[in-house]
Amino acid sequence: MRVLVTGANGFVGRWLVRLLLTNNSLEPTQLLLLDRKFNIAHTDPRIQTLEGDFFQPQVLEAALAKPVGVVFHLASIPGGLAEQALELGLEVNLKGTLALFEALRKQPRAPVVVFASSIAVYGSPLPERVDAQTPPNPSSSYGTQKLLGEYLLLDYSRRGELDGRALRLPGIVARPAEPSGLVSAFMSEVMHRLKAGQPCTAPVSPQATMWWMSAHCCAINLIHAATLPSQAVYPRVTLLPALRASLQEVVDGLAACYGSNRRHLIRYQPDEAIESRFGRFPSLDASVAEAMGFRHDGDVNSLIFNALERA
Repeated sequence: MRVLVTGANGFVGRWLVRLLLTNNSLEPTQLLLLDRKFNIAHTDPRIQTLEGDFFQPQVLEAALAKPVGVVFHLASIPGGLAEQALELGLEVNLKGTLALFEALRKQPRAPVVVFASSIAVYGSPLPERVDAQTPPNPSSSYGTQKLLGEYLLLDYSRRGELDGRALRLPGIVARPAEPSGLVSAFMSEVMHRLKAGQPCTAPVSPQATMWWMSAHCCAINLIHAATLPSQAVYPRVTLLPALRASLQEVVDGLAACYGSNRRHLIRYQPDEAIESRFGRFPSLDASVAEAMGFRHDGDVNSLIFNALERA
């Protein structure tokens, strides 16, 4: 089976590729990796890399010269950047996704398409409790673009032209210390810096509460979505389980793993605009997703191990 990954050189994409090469349930015979550039060399003979914008006609033509069975669509302009550069966000997150879906629907058989959506579709402020029935109410361009991508995927799936599965991802950690365009990148920065014994400043209070997931766990969930039988993918849009924890709980976990002095290395400078969007996540009921076999990291210690020690 040929498997296509857009955004394959990104943070989640690199984790996904790593697991795809060792996963026995999908077993790709060829893994086509697509991104604007690659900064790591792949030596596995099953891998083919293709550089370029995933939505450009010539790139799509090359990528789909032979039919693909599964597509992981991860490529996107992230939240903070999509808000600052509306035209860029629309070009990639909306028009690009539409171009990809249009190209895929011309294949002889409908491929499985796993779309990386986001909890940004719920907007801010969030209700007191979020579950599978909570209606989306995006309050950012990124959230709106992801929601429109979901609607496109649902319609193409309804028509039988794609076999779509959209996952609403929470905060994924621990991202590398490089520009990402994500306002929530402070979650990863705190983890990396405290592990290294370096001081850091958090733009939220110790009590700020987020939904956390390691990239390792995220990749497992993405692969699980692809391997579900078509008749089992209801709903096609899934709110994933996530570990709900305060920043203080994560700092305490890091101190337990790497030394009690880590508590003294962090400085809190709460920014109300950031904390209101990224530090007040309510209780989460993801029982529908759990019944489908999706999972979160389990506890703070497992989150830290999966995010920082599996790399």
